[in-house]
Amino acid sequence: MAKPITLKDYYRETQVFARRAVVSIFLVILFILLLITRMVYLQVLQYEKYSNLSDENRVTIEPIAPTRGLIVDRNGQLLADNRPSYAVSITKELCPDIDGTIQELSKLVALTDSQIDRFHTRLSQRRRPFTPVALKFKLTEQEIAVIAVNQHSLPGVTLDANLVRHYPLGEPLSHAVGYVGRINERELKKLNATNYSATEHIGKTGIEAFYEPRLHGEVGFQTIETDARGRITKVLERTDPVPGDNLQLFMDLPTQLASVKALEGRRGAVVAMDPTTGGILAFVSVPGFDPNLFVTGIDYATFNDLNTSKARPLFNRALQGQYPPGSTIKPIVGLGGVDGGTTTWQFSLYDPGFYRLENDARYYRDWKKWGHGVVDLHTAIVQSCDTYFYDLAFKMGIDKIHDVMEPFGFGHKSKIDLTSERPGLLPSRFWKKATRNMAWFPGETLITGIGQGYMLATPLQLALSTAILANHGVPVQPRMVKAIGGIPQPKPEAGPAIKLNHPENWDRIIQTMRDVVHSKHGTARSISKNLTGYDIAGKTGTAQVLGIKQDEEYDAEKLTEWHRDHALFVGFAPVVNPQIAVAVLVENGGGGGSTAAPVARQVMDAYFHSLDEDAAVPTSRAVQQP
Repeated sequence: MAKPITLKDYYRETQVFARRAVVSIFLVILFILLLITRMVYLQVLQYEKYSNLSDENRVTIEPIAPTRGLIVDRNGQLLADNRPSYAVSITKELCPDIDGTIQELSKLVALTDSQIDRFHTRLSQRRRPFTPVALKFKLTEQEIAVIAVNQHSLPGVTLDANLVRHYPLGEPLSHAVGYVGRINERELKKLNATNYSATEHIGKTGIEAFYEPRLHGEVGFQTIETDARGRITKVLERTDPVPGDNLQLFMDLPTQLASVKALEGRRGAVVAMDPTTGGILAFVSVPGFDPNLFVTGIDYATFNDLNTSKARPLFNRALQGQYPPGSTIKPIVGLGGVDGGTTTWQFSLYDPGFYRLENDARYYRDWKKWGHGVVDLHTAIVQSCDTYFYDLAFKMGIDKIHDVMEPFGFGHKSKIDLTSERPGLLPSRFWKKATRNMAWFPGETLITGIGQGYMLATPLQLALSTAILANHGVPVQPRMVKAIGGIPQPKPEAGPAIKLNHPENWDRIIQTMRDVVHSKHGTARSISKNLTGYDIAGKTGTAQVLGIKQDEEYDAEKLTEWHRDHALFVGFAPVVNPQIAVAVLVENGGGGGSTAAPVARQVMDAYFHSLDEDAAVPTSRAVQQP
């Protein structure tokens, strides 16, 4: 049987289609209205909000690091400058595989584990995205060429040129100028975040640290336009950074280098000062170190070698080393004793080679085993007789000694424009009771009178006290920096002058110090040989390091070098109108006259020779030796 034929109902289908079309058109219109409403809301009602957000995504303010100021000596010789240096860097956002990229780079240039570790540390401390982080600094020309040729296969790797701090002379100025290093987290919390937003280095020691605000300058800014991936497309606006100020020091470079050479192979310090201005002409601590090692990051092995070395090259002996001043203080103690009436220039005593207190079995020995015989104050200073000063110290008492020496700069910081200065120690009865809750004993007064016992001084303090003595009691404040940004710095007030009851004692004590160098029996007579053009007033000193028992004699040959006496010398020249005051310390050097005094002679020779070569400075400043 045939199937029935079904006819289409075109009318009904047309109605269904029409209803569906109406619904679809309605939905389309509804969605268009919703879209228009949303667009009006976003583009009109919320225009300001989203316009700002858009600009923030598109426009970025980027800081620009200022150029660090230069440091020069008094004659304009560069001591610290900025040199262009290439570094290979990696941008994290553009590098899909950092570890793999580093591995590929290691095939092209030598990379150490410490360099890779420091890279990851810097990467974790990065302040902004799309900022390249240096992997290796100071690339050679060959390394630059190799990376440039292969850069197409190293995504995210760039060669960046930056100005890097450089110290042309290296070690000889390491403790005076100091060095810069990368900013750590502790320092970052103390810094002006805005001004250091583009800076990665800061002064760590020396002048670099003390004058950091002046050397750094002011940060600049540029407004840049970036794409959706954060890459710079256009610079819209730029405010240039303000470079740091240049610093000119009082330092005389020939004198500085001569001081280093004179101490070559030994441990010690030299501080040379202009008594009239307080300007530091030489500031040396040896051994030193190469400050360039710290600029871009020192590796652990090298730092550990420096830090653990027995010679302590990182230790600033001139500023932080506290040593018994030994006999170098005898002119000041003698001046205080004779001017205060405790002794006279005519008073003499017999020195059998030792001194004893009443009811005390201990012998306080003189450095000369059989003694100096009959000595007065002049002879006691010229020949450095300990016995005379044991007696003088006992008569003066510790508190009087303290009061005499304090105005000469002992026992407190000099306020020099360097960081980490130590104050030394000027003992007194009050000090011992306050710090140790113990009474003061007469024997302690005796050894203080010859610069031993509790008393400690830095080489800087010894130079300062010598300058004050050369000035007849007029104090000065030590200064490293002579001019900032080409503007001479005013001389700071250093306090009232030291007044004597009998002012003629200044000339007499200074003449006595001159005889230490120029008389037949002076302990520093060796440095007067072939001395022309100027004369020297000075005092030798020997500071005991290891205690010697009553029944023993000091024998340097039986002691290891580290237990031998320190050698010291203080002096100034010329005697009339002095131009330079010098303090020399040679650790474990033995006798001050044989070891430290020749160093001072070389320093002074270099200074006056540099004056002779400087056409702007008349050579008549060096007074002829009488």
